[in-house]
Amino acid sequence: MRYGRNDDSGVERRRTLLLHSTGGLRRRGGGLYSRGNRRGCRPGRYGGAVAETGGELAARAPEWELCLEELDREELERFGGILDQRPTRLRGRTVGMVLAERLLLVRTREGRPAPLKANAAQRAFERRRGERNIVLKARQMGLTTWAAARFFLKTITQPGTLTLEVAHTREAAEEIFRIVHRFLDWLPEELRDGPLRTSRANVRQIVFPEMDSQYRVVSAGDRNAGRGLTVQNLHCSELARWPGEPAETLAGLRAALAPGAELILESTPDGVGGCFHEEWQKAPETGMARHFFPWWMERRYRAKAVDEASLTEEERELIGRHRLDLEQIGYRRLIRANFRGLARQEYAEDEENCFLASGDSVFELAAIEGRLAETLEPAERRRNGELEVWLPPLNGKNYLVAVDPAGGGSEGDYSAAQVLEMETGLQCAEFAGHVGGLELARLVTALAAEYNDAWLVVERNNHGSGVLAHVETNCGYRRIYRQGGQAGWLTTSVSRPAVLGRLGAGLVEEPERFQSRRLLGECRSFVRLPNGGTGARAGTHDDRVMAMAIGLGARAELLEGRRKS
Repeated sequence: MRYGRNDDSGVERRRTLLLHSTGGLRRRGGGLYSRGNRRGCRPGRYGGAVAETGGELAARAPEWELCLEELDREELERFGGILDQRPTRLRGRTVGMVLAERLLLVRTREGRPAPLKANAAQRAFERRRGERNIVLKARQMGLTTWAAARFFLKTITQPGTLTLEVAHTREAAEEIFRIVHRFLDWLPEELRDGPLRTSRANVRQIVFPEMDSQYRVVSAGDRNAGRGLTVQNLHCSELARWPGEPAETLAGLRAALAPGAELILESTPDGVGGCFHEEWQKAPETGMARHFFPWWMERRYRAKAVDEASLTEEERELIGRHRLDLEQIGYRRLIRANFRGLARQEYAEDEENCFLASGDSVFELAAIEGRLAETLEPAERRRNGELEVWLPPLNGKNYLVAVDPAGGGSEGDYSAAQVLEMETGLQCAEFAGHVGGLELARLVTALAAEYNDAWLVVERNNHGSGVLAHVETNCGYRRIYRQGGQAGWLTTSVSRPAVLGRLGAGLVEEPERFQSRRLLGECRSFVRLPNGGTGARAGTHDDRVMAMAIGLGARAELLEGRRKS
């Protein structure tokens, strides 16, 4: 894909920047110099900047109008050293905020190029920004664009910088790259042909050889994202909607961060549970700066004013607490009518309820959270962590291995297996991985054999029938659970809610049965869906949940049959 410059705007191609000559602008021998003395640029209209020279603070330094099209590499590097400074005369703005406004262009919702002037949410982010940040926001607040702009400026002003943007889908990655490429395309030609000349500007990668810097945009579905890299700036966009195992992907990306690197995790909420929710919850412990931006911080979110006499008690409370006006209440009514149950998620109003909006949890969240606080690490991990073991088999004990098969591809659902002790229902081991067919059959039969020739319960829906055939014919395993004389467990519209109910009761009444944090995480994001069914919230999995539910259901039937006999 080619990202070309669009010249239909009438935007001036030669731009200037009014900025303090702070500590980044010095003579080679020390002290401040006037750009006007070098290239005919005039002193700026704001006097009295503050500059740091030789470790001392120099007040009332003159301010200069800098001709950006004449900047060379040395001067770009000086800007890179002062991006986060807040000279007094910039009225609380950082040098980077002013540089973004004067140097970078974005395309407005009306399709016109315009300077990137920070909005309310972006200004609030800059005030509280730290080295590591997590951003919870309503939709379309401009934070993705702002993160891209900040990291673009750092990339072009700080040599040796590698910036990595990770989007939740390929389409989103393409859109972010278009934003970044627009920043590049609208730079003055003198910069693009000089210190910011590119050697590559395609395949979602921009390389600046003279600065020894590069900007990359990838999707979270790329398993090799960040591998082998040393990253100075990392922006993870819409983390709540990353596919696969987002926690594992994020851990790999964090391992690529250089010391002192800047990190931004950003997303709209997508229900309780999942990687983003966990990162938000534990941010105070991990030292990440939390940023929450409700929908009313966006000035465009307004509609026809409502009649004050029609205000509900909840609306009056919002007006009093957050100083909303009647046009904002009108917009709130509009989005609630259009989005219904998802309004709290897409247009977040508080940090807690917005996570609950994508569906009500099927299981008792308080019980899950309580058990999560008590779980221990597994005694053993195998197959690169796919198989976790808490309790090894004991002589004289009877066990059950319940299996929820999947197709085995590298994408989509996992095949999952749960090992339960028959008498107590205690979870002993858990497997989840992208395997299927004969490989899965061999894995679960070996696991069942290890646990004293355990009962093997394989769901026979869909892929399960093939797995069962391999278990019986290729693996020769004989202790197979049967229903009505047929091998395997059949999940139906009747049996599914029954076994899920049994799991829910167990979480409340005997939470100590459950050892796996991953299972409990899936329970937390297992919700009632808008279509009336139940299942994993978008972007999460329920394979471990279903394997455990099947195991508990089959255990109950086996125990009942033993009592009758």
